[in-house]
Amino acid sequence: MRAASADEESTDPTKGASMRRKDREQSEEFGWNVLETCPYAVLSTTDDERLPYGIPVSPAVLDGVIYFHSAKHGTKSKLLRKHPDVCLVGVRDVVPLPEAYSTEYASAVVHGTVAEVTDDAERIAALRAIAERYAAENLGHFEAALAEELSRTLVWKITPTEITAKARLHE
Repeated sequence: MRAASADEESTDPTKGASMRRKDREQSEEFGWNVLETCPYAVLSTTDDERLPYGIPVSPAVLDGVIYFHSAKHGTKSKLLRKHPDVCLVGVRDVVPLPEAYSTEYASAVVHGTVAEVTDDAERIAALRAIAERYAAENLGHFEAALAEELSRTLVWKITPTEITAKARLHE
């Protein structure tokens, strides 16, 4: 295995955890693009014992925030109400490189605060953005699905406080 290079860490106190591999660091714009195109993301928070809790979500980006949906009841909804500080990780373009004991990838990590969306117009816009992203070929049935599911579906939005991005592509 080849040793990692670019081991200098940032000492900027305004940043969160520093990125060790500065040679793979990407722009915030790149990070937004990853979030807009990753097949899914993993949302992490903590439970009541302060243990990590992570769950896959289907995010959609709209107007500088990240939306996802959930059922009204369940562990995810309960924990997000109690523990709104979250981390969301999206990854795409994953290609194993067995000869290099590595992987090509593009990733984005978002730290932020999650809140339940209660305004119906915003909820519907967010659900439409999710449907456009994951079910574009079935948008003709969106209104019917919305009428049936809106009352039992929660919509959440993450307001980012930090976005970092990293990639190893086509080296």
